[in-house]
Parts: sequence; structure tokens; C-alpha cells
Amino acid sequence: MGKLDNKVAIITGGASGIGEYMVDLFSREGATVIAADINEEALEAASEKENVHGMKLNVASDEEWKAFAKNVKERFGSIDVLVNNAGISSEKPYTDINVDDWQKMLTINGFGPFAGMKHIAPYMAEQEKGSIVNISSYTAQIGQGFNHYSASKGAVRAISKAAATNFGNQGVRVNALFPGIVETPMTTTLSTSKGLLDQLVQATPLQRLGQPEDIAKAALFLASDDAAFITGAELVIDGGFSAQ
Repeated sequence: MGKLDNKVAIITGGASGIGEYMVDLFSREGATVIAADINEEALEAASEKENVHGMKLNVASDEEWKAFAKNVKERFGSIDVLVNNAGISSEKPYTDINVDDWQKMLTINGFGPFAGMKHIAPYMAEQEKGSIVNISSYTAQIGQGFNHYSASKGAVRAISKAAATNFGNQGVRVNALFPGIVETPMTTTLSTSKGLLDQLVQATPLQRLGQPEDIAKAALFLASDDAAFITGAELVIDGGFSAQ
């Protein structure tokens, strides 16, 4: 038996990077997985996988979230898991960040998870059961990154706690993951960060970067019934970096 047998799971940003690993793992564990993404070409590839359905979604759009949630519910009958994984990053120094940069980052990384919970949690509440996993960042917990990215991930941390208290009595669990630096195309192609990445590895007790499967397995645990009495939790996955 799989940990997610007979469950319907939505994973935003599910067509690449960490999200793609989550989609593959969740489907292997028995879930019907909706890979939600804005990249239509990648969604076509995702839809070729067993038990995976690629659906286009701009997480920054409240209207798209509303229509998407209704579509998934009508098409699949239930929504049992939501992983708010979609997000963007930036290497801009704080001296160059302007209000447009700030708004774009906060809209995608902050409003996206909020809108997902806003439109998905009520369907879960109707079932009196559901699990939401929000992907924040270790930068939301320590003084790492005076920038709009850290601010957006701090927003995810705050709304995850608030949602856990708001939806708990309706049977909906909300937890957050706080990854450190994870080796994905988004991080390894940032050429100006290579020196910084090397420094971070040396400063990490486990002496390596995180891997997408490290995050996917933690998300699986929180999404599954193994975590049935866990809500409002914060799980840091950074190789011990923030424990110092």
C-alpha cells in the first residue's frame, strides 16, 4: 500500500525542480497528482506520467485559483492534499530592489500560497479532512538574506501558522517546510552564487547541499496520514545550517 492511496494531490510548480520530484514520489505512493504549473510545455511532459495530470495555473492570479480549484473538485471528486511549492528567486542585491521587484516576489511567493489555501481549504473542510504543505525557506527563520525573497518566505511562514489555527477545527492540517539550499536547476545555474554555494556547503554540518528528494520525502510525510496529529508545524530541512 502507498502512503497516499486514493488521495488527490495538487502540487504547484509541479513541472520542474523540487515540484517534479514531489509529483513523481506522490504518484508512486498511490495519489492521483495534479501538477499545476505555468509552463505549458513542461506540463505536457508531466501529463505523460502515470496518474499525473498537468494543469496550467498562474498562482499569482486569484481568479485562476478559483477556477482551478472548482475544476479539480468537479473533475476528480475530492482534494486531499495541496502542496504550495511554486515560487521564484532572485540574486538582486538589496540596493537594487525596487517596488516592482518587491511586488512581483511577494505576489508569486506570498499571495500564491495564500490564494491556494483560500480556494482549496474550503473544499477540504467539506470533506472534514485535508493536508496543506507550504514551502517556505530557512531564510524565513534566520538572518540570511536582506531581500524580497526572504520577505516573501517570511510571509509563507506567518500565513501557514494562521491557516493551521483557522482550519484546524474543520479537519484541515497546515504545515510548512523550510528548505535550505537545494541543488536544482534554479540554484546551480546562478553563476554569481557559486562561491556563496561553496561557502554554505562548508558551513553546513552535513557538508552537502540539499537534494530535491530530501524535500519531497518530508512533504510526503506531512501530506500523509502518518502526520495526522501534526498541524502548525515547521520542519527545517537544511542539513543543520540554521541550528548553529
